[in-house]
Amino acid sequence: MTIAGSAVTPDIDATRWPDVAVVPHSPVRAAIARRLFHRVVARIPLRVVEPSGRTYGGGGSKDPILRLIRPAVFFQRVGTSGSVGFGEAYMAGDWTADDLSGVLCAFAAHLRDVVPAALQRLRAVALRRPPASEDNTVAGARRNIQRHYDLSNDMFKVFLDESMTYSAALYNGDPAESSDELATAQRRKVDRLLDTSQVYAGTRVLEIGTGWGELAIRAASRGAEVTSITNSAEQAALARERIAQAGLADRATVLLQDYRATTGRFDAVVSVEMVEAVGMNYWPDYFQTIDRALVPGGRAGLQAILQADDLMRATANTQTWIRKYIFPGGALLSAEALHDTITRHTGLHLLDRYSFGQHYAETLRRWRANFEARSADIARLGFDETFRRMWSFYLAYSESGFRTGCLDVSQICLAKPVRGALA
Repeated sequence: MTIAGSAVTPDIDATRWPDVAVVPHSPVRAAIARRLFHRVVARIPLRVVEPSGRTYGGGGSKDPILRLIRPAVFFQRVGTSGSVGFGEAYMAGDWTADDLSGVLCAFAAHLRDVVPAALQRLRAVALRRPPASEDNTVAGARRNIQRHYDLSNDMFKVFLDESMTYSAALYNGDPAESSDELATAQRRKVDRLLDTSQVYAGTRVLEIGTGWGELAIRAASRGAEVTSITNSAEQAALARERIAQAGLADRATVLLQDYRATTGRFDAVVSVEMVEAVGMNYWPDYFQTIDRALVPGGRAGLQAILQADDLMRATANTQTWIRKYIFPGGALLSAEALHDTITRHTGLHLLDRYSFGQHYAETLRRWRANFEARSADIARLGFDETFRRMWSFYLAYSESGFRTGCLDVSQICLAKPVRGALA
């Protein structure tokens, strides 16, 4: 394959994956990327092997190996679009790894060495901004959610457990050593959030972000009256079906509705890993919706993925690989941004924050193992090899974030005061 002009990577659908199929041509940027890459990998526990057999990097014999399949193309992509190009190079098969998570952990654990603070501040100048069409207006949020959660219920069934829960599980003890089945750990997570939100018989519950209905089922099983809202038509359909099969249709209602359209008052609001899809400029709207929906004395239980504040700000207005291919319009809070938004825009008070990031790393490891073991089933559903490589990269990329502490996940309990006092 030639790189000059507009070369196309073989066997990749250029209509579906235009920026993966077409190889960028920027010799100067590629040369700079090659030098920077060599400098970075020399300082981290990683080995790089090229087709010629040349091996370099700071890793030893037991450290993970990144295998460059098409080095020239790899450096063209990375030189042209940085970390986005790095992910696209994996999607295209320009590089591979026997231990994908291990390779990504090597980079993530040394993130500030890989991208120094001075360069982080230049991201907004050097990199593209997310498309304006992905702004999370009411219409935009619906489109963004559909691009991920409406891919196919059958596809998600392939790698999730029987509870169809797509968020961090909570294992008994050390997650890496736990004998818990994934479904057991997922239900433990849900039950803990319901407990901290004081959801019992007779509690009026608003769930923002239905998923496939497991939390609504467990809340209704306690005797609560549940209203669950989602922007995903696929999720809503399956959640309603599962609720009906559980015999709880009289206690749990699923609405296809944006959170900003919420009416009514509730004793508790629960929301699991939904705030990540809201978008930074809509965080005040999200938390104000929760504040408005709660009765005085009510509680909100949220589960949220958090990142370091400096990384949140550095990536706030730039296109990232995750935003481009997995979660358009998405943005992760930092603990500081969470506290600032709640303080400035609501009357809510933070009662408790319980963090369990390593449990998410294990959850993602299990999901990827399931996904890759059943790649033939994914293919039969109509998803091509580029998609399958993209999702393996996404799951390993996310796992590396939690495993190295770049990301965390927390259950957060908020309370609405009663006459100036906390409930």
